Amino acid sequence: MSSERLIYLPLGGAGEVGMNCYVYGYGPEHKERLIVVDLGVTFPDMDSTPGVDLILPDVSWLVERRDRIDGVFITHAHEDHVGAVGHLWERLKAPIYARAFTANIARRKMEEHGADTDALHTVSPWPETFETGPFKVGFVPISHSIPESSGLVIDTPAGRIVHTGDFKIDTNPVVGEAFDRELWSSFGTVKALVCDSTNVFSRHAGRSESTLKPAITELIAEQEGMVVATTFASNIARLQTLADAGIAAGRSVCLLGRAMGKMVQAGTETGILTDFPSTISAEEATQIPRQNVMLLVTGSQGERRAASAQLANGKYRGITMKAGDTFLFSSKTIPGNERGVIKIMNQFSELGVDVIDDYSGAYHVSGHANRPDLEEMHQLVNPQVVIPMHGEHRHLREHTKLCTAKGMSAVVAVNGTMIDLTGNAPKVGGYVETGRTYLDGSVRVGMLDGIVRDRVKMALNGHVIVTVIIDEDGEPLGEPWCEVKGIAEVGTSNAPLVDVLEQELGQLIMRAGDRTVADDDKLEEQLKRQARRTCQQEIGKKVEVTCVISRLS
Repeated sequence: MSSERLIYLPLGGAGEVGMNCYVYGYGPEHKERLIVVDLGVTFPDMDSTPGVDLILPDVSWLVERRDRIDGVFITHAHEDHVGAVGHLWERLKAPIYARAFTANIARRKMEEHGADTDALHTVSPWPETFETGPFKVGFVPISHSIPESSGLVIDTPAGRIVHTGDFKIDTNPVVGEAFDRELWSSFGTVKALVCDSTNVFSRHAGRSESTLKPAITELIAEQEGMVVATTFASNIARLQTLADAGIAAGRSVCLLGRAMGKMVQAGTETGILTDFPSTISAEEATQIPRQNVMLLVTGSQGERRAASAQLANGKYRGITMKAGDTFLFSSKTIPGNERGVIKIMNQFSELGVDVIDDYSGAYHVSGHANRPDLEEMHQLVNPQVVIPMHGEHRHLREHTKLCTAKGMSAVVAVNGTMIDLTGNAPKVGGYVETGRTYLDGSVRVGMLDGIVRDRVKMALNGHVIVTVIIDEDGEPLGEPWCEVKGIAEVGTSNAPLVDVLEQELGQLIMRAGDRTVADDDKLEEQLKRQARRTCQQEIGKKVEVTCVISRLS
């Protein structure tokens, strides 16, 4: 009979920033009862995932074992932790646990996708705990850039695990719970600390959200035209600071963007926001002097369909920006989003709008723990081993080096690496196939299905469609004809590319033997090869080729 073991398995979020999904298990080997921490998404880009709407973790391993899942625990309401709940619940069919604010956001996502909201359970924070399978779990309040963020204390027969979730050390976060050092040092013997790694390279101590208010208030008061500010929609504390600054400057505040409105509504419904200023509608904003208006808008990362981009393109909901207005990015640009953000900045600049970003650090603070704060968390919890999570591979590795330099045990575990925590030292317990699932329109497609890969190839190289008709006697009916998409119409021979292709392919068919013409696969292979060769010679591109062979018989 196999022995019981305690395992940790990241399926998303370890080796990347985003798409968080972590699994803990306890029980006989290969029969462990399981809990899942977070079901998040990540976002596509036009370079690597053109046309894709969302990227979800591949949970095939969990689906195959869903009868062993005792619960899904959501640490907080950021999209990279809760965004996949509605998409994936139908495949997992497990109860979901979250605190009130996070549950409010999760419920909206489940309703949107027709998931059973009865499976969603709202829980109270630590010291309340509850048992599910062999686990006893408690939600421990922790400061972050969204209210009611929680770490998890996970008790098992093999020892206690502390999962930090996303966090920073902030004793005055404006909205939400302050970091409680006494609480986080009270967990006793901890086998493993599974810890946020996002800002491990930032060597200065993190700053409190409350430090921003004076600078933002002064900035807004100095502006003469309309003021527009963007930040992460989920950063309710920042929205509160910005809105209060607008009111202090004698401006009416207008929220633009569905995500921002939903977050403020959720904060109000759950009692987190108790004194958020009254806001005006977009229509009302157009009817009062622009120097008396402040807009809070979505799109801090340059998202093409968000309010910021719409304003940069011209008019959004009747509102236009003009010379003398000010646009404030009260946010950090996530690596990879720079191109979209800079495009918006330049569009505003062309309109005569003054753009203020956060290069000075005066108008934004991170929601993640910097290197000194990570060191403090290590000291407070004092675990037997640290397992870095929530970061690219370089973050996880640097976090591990930080631990070992301080004499602490640590291990790098990227997505798909199962860590056995049962004994005195962690060891690799196996590997699991992991990947991504793309939400493409209304369907989910696998990373290996080739759809996105083919789309990228067509975008890079262009596309040629070759059509051939074979008559009842097995003879070509006329010459092949071609259509081209996304490539130059005239090549180096100065003749239309379609004409050159059709001539070369026609000669190929005339030279082909009866066996080749009679075999669709062989004929298609030769047509594709010749079409690519001709395009390479004419336009210098290795195009994608689709062949349509129709037989009248």
